[in-house]
Amino acid sequence: MGLITWARTRSPWLIHFNASSCNGCDIEVLAALMPRFDVERFGAILRGSPRHADVLVVTGSISMQVKDRLIRVYEQMPEPKFVVAVGACACGAGVFQKCYNTHDGVDKVIPVDAYIPGCAARPDAILDGVVKLLKKLGY
Repeated sequence: MGLITWARTRSPWLIHFNASSCNGCDIEVLAALMPRFDVERFGAILRGSPRHADVLVVTGSISMQVKDRLIRVYEQMPEPKFVVAVGACACGAGVFQKCYNTHDGVDKVIPVDAYIPGCAARPDAILDGVVKLLKKLGY
């Protein structure tokens, strides 16, 4: 099944991975799921298992301790799979840039398809990023 065919026949299911954030972006990701912003109107649903998810939403900087867990979650997702980095820490390590125990962004560990910057990223920006990813997929 081609990428475009997949996107038109399925709703994207999300899994949220909090790498080591301050929870600011986590709260905003949850706000994007609430009725005011309602990312579910685009078919996106939050799932609890990586085996049932198509889109990995990552918040927080990637520490050396969490790197292997993130890779394991990413590898458990079925193909095709997509990654969204939410917040300054996920996009480029934020205030933890060049620290001895962190990577400078999620894309240094796994491939990233969409970046949503901000500290904390606003729910409307998260919604915009998810919609742009869906458009990229032809949804």
